[in-house]
Amino acid sequence: MDEHKKGLTYADAGVDIDAGNKAVELMKDSVRASYRPEVIGDLGGFGGLFALDTKKYRDPVLVSGTDGVGTKLKLAFLMNRHDTIGQDAVAMCVNDILVQGAEPLFFLDYIAVDKVDSQKVADIVKGVARACKESGCALIGGETAEMHGFYARDEYDIAGFCVGAVDRSKMITGGKVKAGDVLLGLPSSGVHSNGFSLVRKICFELMHYTVDTYIDDFGMTLGEKLLTPTRLYPKTCLPLIGKFDLHGMVHITGGGFYDNIPRILPDDCDAEVHADAWEVPVVFKKLQEWGNVPDKEMYRTFNMGVGMVLVVDPAEADAVRAHLKAAGETFYELGRVVPGHKTTVMKGGVFGD
Repeated sequence: MDEHKKGLTYADAGVDIDAGNKAVELMKDSVRASYRPEVIGDLGGFGGLFALDTKKYRDPVLVSGTDGVGTKLKLAFLMNRHDTIGQDAVAMCVNDILVQGAEPLFFLDYIAVDKVDSQKVADIVKGVARACKESGCALIGGETAEMHGFYARDEYDIAGFCVGAVDRSKMITGGKVKAGDVLLGLPSSGVHSNGFSLVRKICFELMHYTVDTYIDDFGMTLGEKLLTPTRLYPKTCLPLIGKFDLHGMVHITGGGFYDNIPRILPDDCDAEVHADAWEVPVVFKKLQEWGNVPDKEMYRTFNMGVGMVLVVDPAEADAVRAHLKAAGETFYELGRVVPGHKTTVMKGGVFGD
């Protein structure tokens, strides 16, 4: 029968409303597991409701952030694995607002697909919900947009939106950073979610590897190593923020050490970072070797094994170190803030003295 005569439906145009509804059913338990007491209502509303606990904050300031995952998504497509990429979306947002002292309160996701695969969408959102729960924030809403013909077959994009709160007196703005402050680094979990255009060019175009190529130095396949999700820092850092007067925090994302650390420096200070203060993870060593990437380019593109930098008053440095040790947290003595011109100066290791 001629399609025009039988009457077209939305499904004929490539959009399956029933599949979207099924995806919501599959993710409900995971989403509810992330709820905090302040969440009002349940899934299905037009907006997520969250009642701020005003007794918890004397002078609350809301801090918001949004981000995506970037071309790391290509790895998820190639591996057909979608249960970890949600953590990357959450981490890129909660880590960003964390550096201003904010406790992540709630999160929303936006997933745009060519065609809804109910299980795939549910897997993505389950990863988001798990990461929210680990970060202490509630997943209170989201949107799955089926845009048939706009995205390539079986591909999608994901973005996250996070809101947190901090007492005005505990805000971390970088305004207190001064020469003499101590720089402590917290380990990353790997490449995180930046620099994957270069990663893919090196691994797949230059080396002609596939995601299934087993790399002895990694002890796993290339795809497994590269898909390692971005580390979530709230559990480690929120107790520090509550206990100490941190002068600054830096989330090492795109731009690496050279572009991120100066964002919290005063105009008359540099960050002196000693590259031999930590062992660079093997994944970065292999990427540099395979791509013959210059040292400065590596430290400007990747986190090189340090995902968060704490700027600490020297008077509190020993107490901060003791706190981290007691918590079982690995940290690195990166260097100090020194007089300068609002730049990052790399020293030691491959950079010499």
